[in-house]
Amino acid sequence: MASDTRPHAAIAIALAGMLALAFGAGMSLDSPRVLVLCALAGVPLLALLWWCLGRLARAGCLPVTEAPPAIGIEQRALLANALAFEARLEHAPIALFCIDGVQVAPLNASARKLVAPGRAADPGALYGQLAAQADGRRLIDFDTERGVERALVAVSMLTLHGAPQRLAALMPVESELEAEALGAWRQLVHVLTHEIMNSLTPIASLSRTAHDLVAEFQASLPADVGADLTTALDAINRRADSLVTFVASYRSLSNVPPAQPERVRIEDLFARVAALVAPAWRARGGTLVFSALPASLELMADPGQLEQALINLLKNAFEATASNGGSAWVEARLVRGSRLHITVRDDGPGVPDALVAHIFTPFFTTKKQGGGIGLAMVRHLIHENGGAVRYAKSVGPGARFVISF
Repeated sequence: MASDTRPHAAIAIALAGMLALAFGAGMSLDSPRVLVLCALAGVPLLALLWWCLGRLARAGCLPVTEAPPAIGIEQRALLANALAFEARLEHAPIALFCIDGVQVAPLNASARKLVAPGRAADPGALYGQLAAQADGRRLIDFDTERGVERALVAVSMLTLHGAPQRLAALMPVESELEAEALGAWRQLVHVLTHEIMNSLTPIASLSRTAHDLVAEFQASLPADVGADLTTALDAINRRADSLVTFVASYRSLSNVPPAQPERVRIEDLFARVAALVAPAWRARGGTLVFSALPASLELMADPGQLEQALINLLKNAFEATASNGGSAWVEARLVRGSRLHITVRDDGPGVPDALVAHIFTPFFTTKKQGGGIGLAMVRHLIHENGGAVRYAKSVGPGARFVISF
């Protein structure tokens, strides 16, 4: 029993000695010799304290903290698989939503990005649309900052912790469908123009040759026959030349060179476009206004292609407002989600609702002399530069086109 008390007494003596030495050193801070002596005297006391604590630990008198139970190999493997699966789910390119009754919640980064500012215009409406979906796959439409967008949604039922839930996978496909449609139209236009030009070229050449032969032998032909042949061949020649020009304009749609992006200052872009088109507006008493907010707005795009797209839109606005002199506004600004919107609007009659779905289709036109190439070219040029263009309903009269990047 005495042997059990000796370590405790030694510990008390060692602690008391160390406190006394510490107090003495504190009172003699100005004397380096005293400080050294106190430090040397504390060494054996510290060794005594260490020896006593070790003896008590070996005797079982000190509490020992138990190590947590080790995780087995199988448990570590399961944990690693779960973490890997969670990481894959978080970064999946498809937006995943959990539907519990009428409650809808995003499950991964793609879903949260889809309902964040700058994408879905009304996340609540999108949630309601998803909650109303039956099991299976189908295309749905929802409003975004860029307009109505189509998406493929697949809904399946599962049971989690004994409670039924539904899982919805949503993949926006508007950009992909638009790209496929543009590619199909380009291929169609390329084939048509190639075949038509193959037939028109010899017709135009032969008609000119025949016209020259008739002119050479005009004197040996009856007067009425020579005149009729000259008129007919001249008409054929003119129509062939006109068709060659017409087809060449469509060929330009399939021969747009790849975009060469560079840093474009929006104000400088507007200044160049204004220098080209504003004089015609002023000459007939109309107004054309350009604005960029903030003035430092910049964009990575092909400046020539972007200028051409704006010129085509302003040409349509110029023709649509011919009866009233007309005004047009071109505005650039940042919207939610750090997206750049360039809006071109006018005070003309606008586009009838029944025609809105067709105005970007090649060959479609409502003009007597139109070729249906202008807006199709605009969509193609904007798409080549990573943007999208849509017709938006205007609050007032007139048409409004929105280009978004």
